[in-house]
Amino acid sequence: MPNRLAGSLSPYLLQHAHNPVDWQPWDAAALAQARAEQKPIFLSIGYSACHWCHVMERESFENPAVAEVLNAHFVCIKVDREERPDLDDLYMDAVQALTGRGGWPMSVWLTPDLEPFHGGTYFPPEPRSGMPGFRGLLKGIADLWQGDRAGLVTQAGTLVQEMRRQAAVEPGEVLPGADRLGAALAQLRRGFDPRWGGFGPAPKFPAHMAVELLLTRGEAEDRAMALRTLDAMWEGGMYDHLGGGFARYSVDGQWLVPHFEKMLYDNALLAGCYLTGFQATGEARYAQVARETLDYLLRDLQDPAGGFHSSEDADSEGEEGKFYAFTPIEVGAALGATDGPRFCAAYGITEAGNFEHGTSVLHRFSCPAEARLEPAEDQALRERLRLWRDRRERPGKDDKVLAAWNGLALSALARGYQVLGDERFLLAAQACATFLRRELWQDGHLRRVWRQGQAHTPGFLEDLAAVAEGLVDLFEADFDPAWLRWAEELAEAMLAGFHDPIDGGFHSTLAGATDLLHRLKPGFDQAVPSPNTLAARALLRLSRHLRREDFRQAAEGTLRCFGLWLGRAPQAFLGLLGVLDTVLRDPLEVAISGEAADPRVGELLQEVRCRHLPGRVVSVSSREDLPLHRGRQRPGSPQAFVCRGRVCAAPVGAAAQLAALLEAPPGLG
Repeated sequence: MPNRLAGSLSPYLLQHAHNPVDWQPWDAAALAQARAEQKPIFLSIGYSACHWCHVMERESFENPAVAEVLNAHFVCIKVDREERPDLDDLYMDAVQALTGRGGWPMSVWLTPDLEPFHGGTYFPPEPRSGMPGFRGLLKGIADLWQGDRAGLVTQAGTLVQEMRRQAAVEPGEVLPGADRLGAALAQLRRGFDPRWGGFGPAPKFPAHMAVELLLTRGEAEDRAMALRTLDAMWEGGMYDHLGGGFARYSVDGQWLVPHFEKMLYDNALLAGCYLTGFQATGEARYAQVARETLDYLLRDLQDPAGGFHSSEDADSEGEEGKFYAFTPIEVGAALGATDGPRFCAAYGITEAGNFEHGTSVLHRFSCPAEARLEPAEDQALRERLRLWRDRRERPGKDDKVLAAWNGLALSALARGYQVLGDERFLLAAQACATFLRRELWQDGHLRRVWRQGQAHTPGFLEDLAAVAEGLVDLFEADFDPAWLRWAEELAEAMLAGFHDPIDGGFHSTLAGATDLLHRLKPGFDQAVPSPNTLAARALLRLSRHLRREDFRQAAEGTLRCFGLWLGRAPQAFLGLLGVLDTVLRDPLEVAISGEAADPRVGELLQEVRCRHLPGRVVSVSSREDLPLHRGRQRPGSPQAFVCRGRVCAAPVGAAAQLAALLEAPPGLG
């Protein structure tokens, strides 16, 4: 008989709907039951593509004996961390305070007043490798609740006080200076892996924010570090050489064996990173990776309604990575006796294998020069093998649509069109933005989650901020002012609902929530730039397009708010340091008078789009209804107006003249 999760829309919660555990969603009824029965809450937080979440479900949550203990002594609540990042952040702070580490599945025990008193991540069913067995742990906690409830409640209260203390942000008083950027670059240099690229030891995660900052602010040696990292991530097994796109992270230090789940946010951010690499160097391989990653989004993650699904699982047929790994025999069956061995030599597929069960993860970095395939043949063979692979059982997909992650995808697609000129990416970006406005923008409020025609959960700061910035990128792709106006509405909603007008910065949630212990003001980056990074970046760009001084002040106030932390732990705040870099350099504004469809305008735009111009804003219009175009309309041929800082050049009409203005060295603070 299904439990209460059967009525959920979340694919993750639905995976647990037929467990013998009496799971409930996080809602008023479940919380009221805990208070009424004075039972502790067992809170389990995870997500659909999480491998170890599946393992713990198979081992424990499908086990009737474990379920009997859970049902007898606890109110059991399941949360999809992707639907409720506020709960995930809050209780992850508790688990890290209790154990010194975190991860998913997250397991937390709460008092009926929602205060945590014990926590951890994955627990095996029986004691193993120094970890306690889950069933024994449950019985021990149940006995403690019966025997020393007052002590556990006191312990929980003390922990919550400490969590509030640690979450408080001591605001700075002045705008941070360029020394913060220098400290971050120095820290990245110390942590760089010169052989394999990336920063720090295994496991290695995508380093998109580090790469962007190194390419934008670094010296020649820093840019070389960024490019080595881009090459290594692409050459290794973390990149899907057949289907495009990146896995979540590499379990080793050389980017060979990935943790195979593929997330929308990683691929959106990495596509943007490779686009920047292409603009900065002109190297075609970076354009290829960006294009193939965006193709992956369109082919495998796009919902027919226009939005993008959240993720693909690591597992298929109960095994991690089975969909992606190959043996030489399988490659030969797909490509034939001649092409099969040649492809294996080019992509490191051997009889011994480099993964489990004698299979190999495809990679490029060990390919000898004589085994390399010519580009056209390489592409053709990869496509043939991809189509053969598609006959396999695919990993599960989480088909819910999240506003924040779709905002990141919107940015990547819009930038993909700008840099690569592929009309498909513009059409997909427009369809995504239209979907978000139609399905998730309701009565002036943004919803976070959509699935199967239903939207729910009020948007968090990251949702409004990511969508707002995505709309700015879309405006800079097709120059439809409607996108800019909606971005302005979202920015105003951020200021009204999330901004701290006293100390600066933004809370991640709206005020007034009754199921949260306290509001957080997150500034450090995780897998995605922090909500405050996204908000400050969107506001700064909008302030320059719309001449909104309040937006600029809020963005700079966010940097002041976190200024002390930018100095104490620069590598944890690379996103905000990227915003600081934009603030400190002279603003570059390019306003082109004319129609976006005019080929002469296209020639001028190409000069802007082919270059890496950090912090630039670009606008095209034949009217004066946008601030950058007031007083700048000229009859006849299109004209480009370029301003750096407080200095504006005379308008130019030829692409070569514009190129000369854009190649002038930037002013850096």
